[in-house]
Amino acid sequence: MKTIGIDLGGTRIKGVLLDTDTGEVLHKQLTPTNDGEKGSGWKGAIAQTVTDLKTLISEPIEHIGLAAPGLPTVDNTAIACMPGRLEGLEGFNWSEYLGQPVHVLNDAHAALMAEARFGAARNLRHVAMLTLGTGVGGGLLVDGQLYQGFFQMAGHVGHITVDADAEHLDVTNMPGSLEDAIGNVTVSRRSYGRYQTTHELVDAYRQGEPLATLVWLTSIRRLAVALASIANLCSPEVVIIGGGITQAGDALFSPLATFMDLFEWRPSGKKTTIVKAHFDDWAGAIGAASF
Repeated sequence: MKTIGIDLGGTRIKGVLLDTDTGEVLHKQLTPTNDGEKGSGWKGAIAQTVTDLKTLISEPIEHIGLAAPGLPTVDNTAIACMPGRLEGLEGFNWSEYLGQPVHVLNDAHAALMAEARFGAARNLRHVAMLTLGTGVGGGLLVDGQLYQGFFQMAGHVGHITVDADAEHLDVTNMPGSLEDAIGNVTVSRRSYGRYQTTHELVDAYRQGEPLATLVWLTSIRRLAVALASIANLCSPEVVIIGGGITQAGDALFSPLATFMDLFEWRPSGKKTTIVKAHFDDWAGAIGAASF
């Protein structure tokens, strides 16, 4: 079956035409979001993307998946809550707008669905995923199903606390959240203004710069504490880590393994496998189509 997946981001709209039987991406399309146009710009861009993708095949498209930031409604037909961004997104009826069923889900949940169907979590039943980028998102696969929880809030691992005594509160009012500990958005604050991006921070860490080393390893230590906590709570077969920060490669995964050896509870030798995500920037669109 062929489906369309859309990933609505703050700057770009990604669309894919996906064969859900094989996982083959038949076509990709990238369009600016135009968020400054008070809603009309990105809504129209999504409609045009869907139209363009439909023209590429002769068979009808029965379903469309749409990934977006925010919390979806219980029936996954709209985004129920996304304050402060993408004006007009909350409550917008995509099925009515596009004239056919549209299944809407959180963008980090969509990334997990891509991994579960065709990536690093294929054929697994219990999985946790973290997306490390500007912020930190995530999702949980429980008994082979996406677990969205009450009010579709489940899996927001970026907003668990790794430093309860921190004075700074994150966007959800959590002190010392994982997102604040490792998200790209807080690099400048964590490094006293010395570095502006994770890329700059990791480059300096690789060169042995003391402040960068302290900041980066502190961030990874807190990430390990979060992962060990998730392992205690959910006991996943695999933890998948995706997002732009994974481009740090061994600078991320090697010290992370060291800290996991310190903190993870491993009864009878049980050890949580941590892997890098299979999919890249297109995971949201692929996962939306899979959903």
